[in-house]
Amino acid sequence: MSKKSSKKSAATRDITLSHALFTQGFGTRRDCDGLVLNGLVSIAGRVADDPDELVSPEGLVLTVEGRDWPWREFAVVLLNKPTGYECSQKPKHWPSVMTLLPPPLRWRSGGDVQPVGRLDQDTTGVLLLTDDGALIHRLTHPKKHVDKVYEITCARPVTDEQVQQLRAGVVLNDDPVPVRSEECEATGECTLRMMLTEGKYHQVKRMVAAVGNHVESLHRRSFGRITIPEGLAPGQWCWIDPQDI
Repeated sequence: MSKKSSKKSAATRDITLSHALFTQGFGTRRDCDGLVLNGLVSIAGRVADDPDELVSPEGLVLTVEGRDWPWREFAVVLLNKPTGYECSQKPKHWPSVMTLLPPPLRWRSGGDVQPVGRLDQDTTGVLLLTDDGALIHRLTHPKKHVDKVYEITCARPVTDEQVQQLRAGVVLNDDPVPVRSEECEATGECTLRMMLTEGKYHQVKRMVAAVGNHVESLHRRSFGRITIPEGLAPGQWCWIDPQDI
């Protein structure tokens, strides 16, 4: 049985409370037992006291140390990425975006939660993270054409010619096949909004450079239908229902 199919079957049968905590990243089995025995776990307002109590994962909401935590087969979260963070588990020069997430999201038993694609350390905005490998593939494979909208501040005024070039397609120095913006418009003297359906290395910055301008700041406004909800400040995260993607 594959890892994915075994996880799905686990979501349909009762499991112990300790195991439920373990799958959601609350530490080792002993750590999870300790959380329960120390009265730090509640279910539906009731303080649990038996790590071996059987619970159904379906609709289960655990309250751990005062924080509600819904049981999820796969974690899918939206991070409002601030500047100064790398989208890597092993960053080279800047802190990892993973440090902005609570430990349970980093320690889930099913595998590491990881960014869906990458944003440069100085790029802000919508960043999805998940431990669902199939979802990552669906969102990042070039043939899926998932649209991503970027808001760009340029160093110099944006001309009509530059906008037309970006729509028509530009050649990047490592690829003879032109890349184009599905949608592109100037939103101010030095600002652009572009929609892309692929994700090459530094693509937005290189496309803007190819038409004779330079990116001063870059913000991803949306990933597919996902945008940053009102009130989610830079550095904060929220759960995403996979059905919304």
